[in-house]
Formats: sequence, C-alpha cells, structure tokens
Amino acid sequence: MRKIGKSFLIYFIGISILTLGITLTIQSRLGTSPFDALLVGLYRTFGLTIGTWEIVVGSTMVLLNAAALKARPEFLAILTSIITGMGIDTWLFLLGDWLIPTHLIEQVLLVLLGILLGGIGIAIYLESNFAPNPMDRSMVILTDKTSWSFSRSRAIISIVLVIIAFFFNGAIGIGTLLNALITGVIIQWARPYVLAILHKRPIQVANTSERSM
Repeated sequence: MRKIGKSFLIYFIGISILTLGITLTIQSRLGTSPFDALLVGLYRTFGLTIGTWEIVVGSTMVLLNAAALKARPEFLAILTSIITGMGIDTWLFLLGDWLIPTHLIEQVLLVLLGILLGGIGIAIYLESNFAPNPMDRSMVILTDKTSWSFSRSRAIISIVLVIIAFFFNGAIGIGTLLNALITGVIIQWARPYVLAILHKRPIQVANTSERSM
C-alpha cells in the first residue's frame, strides 16, 4: 500500500506539471501538441471545456485500444484522462484571466516554457508506472500491429490528429511543430534527473543506467 501511495504521488506530481505545461501552450496562442490542438478545436466548435474533451477523447481512445486488442478496457488509462482533464481546467481557471500574452516575445516564452514543463511532467509521471496514457498506448498498439517503429507510429498518429484538429479550428501553429520536434528531447534530458531524485542516486549513475538500457 505504501508503494502504491508513493507511485500515485509521483504520478500526480507529473500530471500536475504536464497540465501546467499544456495550459501555458494553450495560453501562448502559438499552437499546442497535436492531441491538445484537437481538444481546443472541439472546445471552440462544441463548447464544454478543454479538460472535458480530454476526458471524452481519452476515454474514447481507451475503448478503441481495447477493441483493437480484443481485450477489456484499461480503466486506469481513463483515470489518466480524468486527472489530466481536471488539471487542465484547473490551471486554465487559475491562470486564464491574467496570463494573457500581448506581445510575440511573451507568446514565444509561454510556448517554450509550456513545452519544457510538459516534457518534464511526462518524464516524471512515466516513472510512477501507475497508469498508462491512452495516446501512448495507441502508439504501442499501432507499432505492434504494423511492425512500424514507435517514432513512425507516433508521427502518423500526430499527423492524423493535426488533420482532424484543422477541421475543428484547433490550436495549430509553430508550437505544434516545436512540440513534435523537442518534447522527446526534453523527456530524454529530464529522465536522468528524475531517476536521480526518485532513487537518490548521483546524476552520473542515472545517466550510466540510461545508456545501459
């Protein structure tokens, strides 16, 4: 029970940082990740909240993943969508009215800070091994079904999401491209530090561990 509690705490901290990053990219108005661009587009088209659409789309992906595997839905993955959706709406409520950039430099700073925090948040919550992410699971399933590389599967799903987001007036922009290009780099950079903090190891040991994997 104590181990589960620690895993959930790490998971919750990671999701909280991730959703703060997502919120900053939304507020930048320069574009978000492909998945979040779709959520913003659905919000602009149909109403509700961006966080609510996170829950709806994430839960739908969980059901589609289960159908593709002919297995029971991973309900913990739905929990990820629920907590992420609540986190996005909470940060938008707290920051949305005053964190409004008026100059391009402010927008650029917001989108870069958002992408940085998003990558760090992902690096943290991945180490919890508490609950899967629906989109990450979709990428794994597509890779297994097609024998494509994970990066190719991720790219194809991202392209599909951007196309759908375009038709719903989603938040597509330079931030979307930057998300695709550097989020993985940030996760790779942040992971040794996360491992060092969680396992109280020197950074050098964490990096060595990463190279041996």
